[in-house]
Amino acid sequence: MGAMSETLLVQGRRVEATDLVRIGELLAAHPEWSRRRLSEALCAAWDWRNSAGQLKDMATRSLLLKLEASGLIQLPARRRLASNRMASQRRLPRLWDPTPVTGTLAQLGPLTVQEVSRDNAARRELAAALAEFHYLGHRGTVGENLQYRVRNAHGRLLGGMVFGSAAWKCRARDEFIGWSAEQRQQGLHLLTNNSRFLILPFVTVPHLASWILGQVLRRLSQDWESKYGHPIVLVETFVERERFAGTSYQAANWMRLGATTGRSRQDRDHTLAVPVKDVYLYPLRRHFRQELCR
Repeated sequence: MGAMSETLLVQGRRVEATDLVRIGELLAAHPEWSRRRLSEALCAAWDWRNSAGQLKDMATRSLLLKLEASGLIQLPARRRLASNRMASQRRLPRLWDPTPVTGTLAQLGPLTVQEVSRDNAARRELAAALAEFHYLGHRGTVGENLQYRVRNAHGRLLGGMVFGSAAWKCRARDEFIGWSAEQRQQGLHLLTNNSRFLILPFVTVPHLASWILGQVLRRLSQDWESKYGHPIVLVETFVERERFAGTSYQAANWMRLGATTGRSRQDRDHTLAVPVKDVYLYPLRRHFRQELCR
């Protein structure tokens, strides 16, 4: 375990040297614990809750991962059983209705947009669709997240979206906001990243994607606050330039700020090229800069 000489701010919580000692004591006393069990015990010991009174277990898990990445603690090995179980679930065959969905948005009839992150069956359906049809696949979510499923009047899945943790650093975004490194550390939880957006390949309906974006963005901050006790003021997404033109985001009035550098944050020798992505932002509040740059 590494040493720490000053207070750190991780996941919006101040971590003292005494906290590292406490984590070390828990690890030593319970070597059989999983990472999840450790985070639950630590969260309860801290009584770390959001403004809705819910224990911040997922934030505690993210905090532990960041402390390990900094060399300050060493977590128990990941449980292979859990990953194998998830893999077997992804391998389960799922039959999709291949009947084309075409026509106009009005001809689709009433559509339902449902937040499903706490609905096991609906979340599994969305995860299966993303795993099979999204070019990035889907291995689940870590940390605070919301997931939306879009269905027609007959209950058929048409598409979905996933929102999770914002990128720790993004030059175009950070310059646009105008915040300092300390302000970013304090306020990053008020941002979210639209990490997945899928319209099923059998669905070809003009303007459906921008309609979904509009519907979800109107409720996103309220849904986030209901689940986690704090709002979202700014949404980001990264669009791979060689694959997509970002037309749906532009039609939904997202702002294109520029592009990523085409380098991975793991590329210390500057030799690993990754796809260039256009950076898009959508403010959910008019005075988002004042809220983020306090």
